[in-house]
Amino acid sequence: MLVVGLGRFGSSIAEALDRMGHEVLAVDKDPAIVQEWSGRLTHVIEADSATEEALRQVGAADFTIAVVGIGTSIESSVLTTVTLSDLGIKQIWAKAITPAHGKILERIGATKVVYPERDAGERVAHLVSGKMMDFIEFDDGFAIVKMAPPQETRGFTLAESQIRAKYGVTVVGVKSPNRDFTYAVPTTKISPHDLLIVSGQTSLIERFAARP
Repeated sequence: MLVVGLGRFGSSIAEALDRMGHEVLAVDKDPAIVQEWSGRLTHVIEADSATEEALRQVGAADFTIAVVGIGTSIESSVLTTVTLSDLGIKQIWAKAITPAHGKILERIGATKVVYPERDAGERVAHLVSGKMMDFIEFDDGFAIVKMAPPQETRGFTLAESQIRAKYGVTVVGVKSPNRDFTYAVPTTKISPHDLLIVSGQTSLIERFAARP
C-alpha cells in the first residue's frame, strides 16, 4: 500500500499497516520526516508527490490502494490525488481539512474522503455526553454503539423493556462480565453490569443513551 504524507494522520496509518504485515511504501517531501520514519517503516522515500514524474519514479502506479494523508497544503493534496487517479490507482483514501476540500477530492478521483479531526471530535463528543463507551457512525446517519444499559432496562428482558418500540433502536448483543458476547434475543435479560451493543439512527441512539 502507498501512503503519501507522514504527518500525524498518514504516519499513524502507515505504522498500523506495517504492524499488520502489509507491504507499505511511505512518501514525504520533508527530509527530516523521512529520516525520522526510515528506521520505523520498511520503505520510506523522499519525493514531492505533487508531481507525476516523482510519483512514477517511486513506483506509485504499481499500487492498487493509496492513502493521501497530506493536511498542511490543500494544493499538494489535490495535485497528489488527481495524479494518483490519473495513474490508475483503484482505491484512493484522502484526508480532507474542510468540506470544500473534501468535495474537490471526491470530484478528482478520491474513492473515500476522511475528516480525521472532525470525526474524532464528533466521536469524543458522543462518548463524553452519555453512557456510550464506543461510537461508530456511518455515512447515512446510522450508528453502532457500546453503552451501559439505562436503568429502565435493568432486570428486564428485551421483550419486556420494549426498547425498539419505545426508542426505535435495536439491541444487537449483550456482553456480561466474565461471559462471552451473545447476540440479543427477546428473552435476553439485562443486568446492571452488562454492556449493550445498540444499532440505529444516530439521533435515536443519542436519545436512548441519554436515558438515566
